[in-house]
Amino acid sequence: MKKKYTYNPITEKYEEYKTTWKTRLLIIFILSLVAGALGYTASTMVYYTFGTPEERVLNRELEYMRLQYKIMSDKLDNMELLVKEMQTHDDNIYRSIFGVEPIPTSVREAGRGGTNRYEALEGYSHSEEIIEIAEKIDKFSSQLYVQSKSFDEIYEIAKTKEDMMKHVPAIMPVKRTTIYGISSHFGYRTDPFYKVNKMHSGIDFSGPKGSPIYATGDGVVEKTVKSKTGYGNNIIINHGYGYKTRYAHLNSINVKKGDKIKRGQKIGTLGNTGKSSGPHLHYEVIKNNVPVNPINFFYNDLTPEMYDKVIELSKTPHQSMD
Repeated sequence: MKKKYTYNPITEKYEEYKTTWKTRLLIIFILSLVAGALGYTASTMVYYTFGTPEERVLNRELEYMRLQYKIMSDKLDNMELLVKEMQTHDDNIYRSIFGVEPIPTSVREAGRGGTNRYEALEGYSHSEEIIEIAEKIDKFSSQLYVQSKSFDEIYEIAKTKEDMMKHVPAIMPVKRTTIYGISSHFGYRTDPFYKVNKMHSGIDFSGPKGSPIYATGDGVVEKTVKSKTGYGNNIIINHGYGYKTRYAHLNSINVKKGDKIKRGQKIGTLGNTGKSSGPHLHYEVIKNNVPVNPINFFYNDLTPEMYDKVIELSKTPHQSMD
C-alpha cells in the first residue's frame, strides 16, 4: 500500500499523512449516506417510471384482457347482424309463404325490465365494459330463443300444408346452371328504351333463344297471351294460395288456358318478343296481386352461398332488358 505525504509549512518538510480511526469512520459514514441517497433516488425513479415487476405483469394482463374484450364485443356484433338477417328472412319469406303474421318487433327485441339484473357486476373498475358484454349476451340469447320458437311454428305449419308447398313457386324457371344468368334483378332499374329509372317487377334471365322454360309450382294456366308489344308472348299461372307467376317475352308457348301444371313442367321457350332488348325471360312472382322479389322463392334451387351471392348481385345497378 502506497504512503501519502503532505507538506508541513511550519517544518517546511513533507511528512507522512496519517488519518485517525475517527476520521476514517466519518468518511465511511458520509459515503454510505451518499450511496444510500443515490440508490433510493434511482429506485424511486425506476418505480414511478416502469413500475414494479408485479405491476408490469398485471399491466400486460390488463392489456390482453382489453384486447379479448374488443374481440368478443366485435364477434357479438357480427352475430347480432346474422340474427337480424334471420329475422328478416323469417318475416318476409318463411312466414309470408305460409300466410303467417310477422313477429312483432317488441317480441323480437325481448325487452327485460324490472330489477337491475347486473347489480352484482357494479362497483368494479371495469364494470361498464362487463355490464355491456353481459347485456349483449342476454339480448342475443333472448332473440335466438324467439327465433327458434318461430322456426318451430313454421315447421309445424309446413307439415300440415304439404299441398300448399307443391303450389308455391319454389324453383328457378330456367335450367339451373349459374346464377350469373340473371341479367336484371327486382327493383328500380334503368329502362333500356326510355333510359329512365323504373320499377322492374321481376327478374330477367338471359340465355339462348329457344331454351326451355319451366313452371315453378303446381297450378292452373290462367292466361296465355301472344303479342308483339309489352310482355310479348307470355303465360300467367295461378298457383292458388294467393300466388301467381308470369313468364314473359317467350318464343313459343306450349300450354293453353285451363291446363293443370306441375312444378318443373316445360311450358314454353325463351324468346325476344314484345318490348325486349334481347333474348331473355322476364319472370314475376305475384302474391295477393302485388309483385314480390322472386329471389325469395328460389330456396329449392339455391344453396345459402348462392343465395347470398344473388343478393349481392341484385344490389349492383343494372339496366333491365324490357
